[in-house]
Amino acid sequence: MNLLVRLLLNALAVFILAHILSGVAVSGYAGALIVAIVLAILNLFVKPVLIILTLPVTILTLGLFLLVINALIILLADKLIDGFAVNSFWTALIFSILLSILQSILQTIFKEPKND
Repeated sequence: MNLLVRLLLNALAVFILAHILSGVAVSGYAGALIVAIVLAILNLFVKPVLIILTLPVTILTLGLFLLVINALIILLADKLIDGFAVNSFWTALIFSILLSILQSILQTIFKEPKND
């Protein structure tokens, strides 16, 4: 159940950011849900490989290159999904930063209380 809630919150974040940023377009909430699923799959399988391949650059930039990797994952999702469009690399970079911030905020708001 926790995975489903996180996917729905991520889809909501994608939907909100697509309406805020002028360089990002998504075709409705169903499209945002598909984007959230594809981003989760890409982050699960592709991102670790990219991190390992770019480890020297990531260390040299003190981890800031991870922002570039996140933007590349967004651009890859743009190529894979018809109902999702990102205009440029810089738009993808801003989108990935704002998406991380908005996901953190939404998950904090809708966090389930722990039963101890």
